[in-house]
Amino acid sequence: MNDIRKIIKERILILDGAMGTMLQRHKFTEEDFRGERFKDWPIPIQGNNDVLSLTQPGAIKEVHRLYFEAGADIVETNTFSGTSIAMADYKMEDLVYELNYESAKIAREVADEFTSKEPNKPRFVAGAIGPTNKTASMSPDVNDPGYRAVSFNELKIAYREQVEGLLDGGADILLVETIFDTLNAKAALFAIEEAKEERDIEVPVMVSGTITDASGRTLSGQTAEAFLISVSHIPMLSVGFNCALGASQLTPHLEVLSQKAPFAVSAHPNAGLPNAFGEYDETPEQMASQIKEYLDKNLINIVGGCCGTTPEHIKAIVDLVKEYKPRLLETEVSL
Repeated sequence: MNDIRKIIKERILILDGAMGTMLQRHKFTEEDFRGERFKDWPIPIQGNNDVLSLTQPGAIKEVHRLYFEAGADIVETNTFSGTSIAMADYKMEDLVYELNYESAKIAREVADEFTSKEPNKPRFVAGAIGPTNKTASMSPDVNDPGYRAVSFNELKIAYREQVEGLLDGGADILLVETIFDTLNAKAALFAIEEAKEERDIEVPVMVSGTITDASGRTLSGQTAEAFLISVSHIPMLSVGFNCALGASQLTPHLEVLSQKAPFAVSAHPNAGLPNAFGEYDETPEQMASQIKEYLDKNLINIVGGCCGTTPEHIKAIVDLVKEYKPRLLETEVSL
């Protein structure tokens, strides 16, 4: 297998764009989400994008293909909500392993197809591990600040099940992303380390937090530097930020990571900030012109897109980064 740790020192790697944005174009109905298999499911499942890996696998495959054609090196699996904690909303906890396994398998097939066509540009599959819809650090009840909707151990068990499915399905990388609560992320990282030890394998791990507002902090109150420090005990391929903000708003936080992280730095921002209808208006050209600042300042090693981004956005980023060298990693600086 091509070693991503070596490639990342040679060039800036391109991550894909949004999965949800692309799936919305299909305007899938409740019946489309259900397919034949879930036609009698007791509750509505429209909006559960992860289940489309089982009921509309062709659509998922096509999204991966379009991002690879645009020039992405890495695509993320369709598993952002692939834990029993998040799937409880749809009473689909028992499907978690299968959802992750099939999603990784779909992405793996497309990645291998492109790698075989262009062996000098290997394609990678990142198992997407989202934050779940619960937080371990904060109470959801303002009248009971000590209450927690989920424990660290419950999160770890849920993440472990997801990780097993992703690895068995063929993920090369595990991407813990959109982290708004670092304690949740620590549970995911603990589960990954457990799985690696049990299987006696090494898997590159990417960690990506999300700065939720103009204060420059995560939802659980950490600055970029505090976030970095609190996950740095884990051996990682990269640390970075995604979602919540557009490219230009992320720059100061990436500067902090770039100065202090011994790992590669990643960024996959939204296509600007959402408008009044929750849609993203930033064009590929506008987004690329903002990402140019990351490159001019030599802040990043991996770049892609989050909410609102499309293969056109990724193509614009691909065309831009060709002219730039990746940020030096600490090991190279110290030589």
